Amino acid sequence: MNIHAASRIAFIGGGNMARALIGGLLRQGLPAQQLCVGEPLESLREALERELGVATTADNEAAIRDTALVVLAVKPQVAAGVLQELCGALLAARPVLLSIVAGLRLAQLSSACAGALSIVRAMPNRPALIGAGITGLYAPPAVSATQRSIAERVATAAGRTVWLRTEAELDVVTALSGSGPAYFFLLAEQLAQAGESLGLARETALLLASETLFGAGALAHDASCSLAQQRDAVSSKGGTTEAALRVFKSGGFEPLIAAAVAAAAARSAELAEALAAELEPRPEPSRS
Repeated sequence: MNIHAASRIAFIGGGNMARALIGGLLRQGLPAQQLCVGEPLESLREALERELGVATTADNEAAIRDTALVVLAVKPQVAAGVLQELCGALLAARPVLLSIVAGLRLAQLSSACAGALSIVRAMPNRPALIGAGITGLYAPPAVSATQRSIAERVATAAGRTVWLRTEAELDVVTALSGSGPAYFFLLAEQLAQAGESLGLARETALLLASETLFGAGALAHDASCSLAQQRDAVSSKGGTTEAALRVFKSGGFEPLIAAAVAAAAARSAELAEALAAELEPRPEPSRS
């Protein structure tokens, strides 16, 4: 989906994930003149202008003027307040709102902007910072195919995307791909530690583990082979890999992974509920 040459994309918040998306859009050929960032910190504005060549402003209303899409990229605790302050300007411009704010649900997003915008939620992950991310996207049925395409175009600037069937699936995405890089880093750390305990120098063990993680990830990216096929290609019958995998299985590796991901998904849902309660309007105290 090509964004019309006359339309603009605004980012509210200029942190790391916003920078990753902006950099990806520029690499895809989107002119810097079509991008604007609303960011309160002067140091971040200066860095964005110097390093990426995009326009910045401390005035969020000015940033979203005449935009086709607004990317909400602020901290969850301030997101609803930012939207409420921009409500009038958003209703005038009527852009698609792409929220990459963790835990802030459609109900709170819609309420903050008077229920009049087309909203898409996105859950990217940390590898997006190097253009190797995967982003889960969800939009309610009222969001049109064209609006979904505009949001997807922005999300693909940081890697691949997948559309979800329900908003609740974003909690699972958070647990699987959002938190997932940490799981692989932990495994690589433990592999290095095991290699060191068997006599390798620490630097050698860390290098072997890190490069193996990198190479395995590259092989996993090959769509012509399933993960199971890739694993089988390494595992000779009666060989070293089979011996190690047998220990993993007997040690409860599979149910442990399932339990860990379930715990992360449950925690994601808990945090979203807590954020919703925190943002719930408080009744005015009675005056007698």
